[in-house]
Amino acid sequence: MDYSTAKNKFLQTWGALGSQWGINKTMAQIHALLMVSDEAISMEDIMQELQISRGNASMNLRALMDWGIVYKENKPGERREFFIAEKDLDELATKIAKERSKREIKPALKMLKEVSSIQANETPAEKHFVEQTKKLYDFVGRADEMIDKVTTYKDNWLGKLMIKLLK
Repeated sequence: MDYSTAKNKFLQTWGALGSQWGINKTMAQIHALLMVSDEAISMEDIMQELQISRGNASMNLRALMDWGIVYKENKPGERREFFIAEKDLDELATKIAKERSKREIKPALKMLKEVSSIQANETPAEKHFVEQTKKLYDFVGRADEMIDKVTTYKDNWLGKLMIKLLK
């Protein structure tokens, strides 16, 4: 397999995996392209490589920058904007874990706390509902605490080990 075929296969596969992880295919493909590129890439080059529109590229690059895993890079004498992905895989995993916690786990915790604190009117169904949602709240809360600890302590050996295990 030549370089071009291998690169295309990687971009297509990463895009398909991204949609299974809860991000859109194009966002995952842009991230993949930037991650394996040895230098910063302009939006125009991203558009050409992935055959996507300017609006699609712009929207997804902004989302990746919001996640903290893609950065703008200025090149002297160039008016175009260039982009580069986080290359440190430990840092990448940490940023993704923090962002997913913020976007997915924290809202779920808020909802579980709210629904588990209702007044059960003594019916078996209501009691069971409150009991189960409290258990879920505790479980998700412990998982979120673990993610917080691992991402906070990523510089020590235990944190690094946990991040690698979570990958």
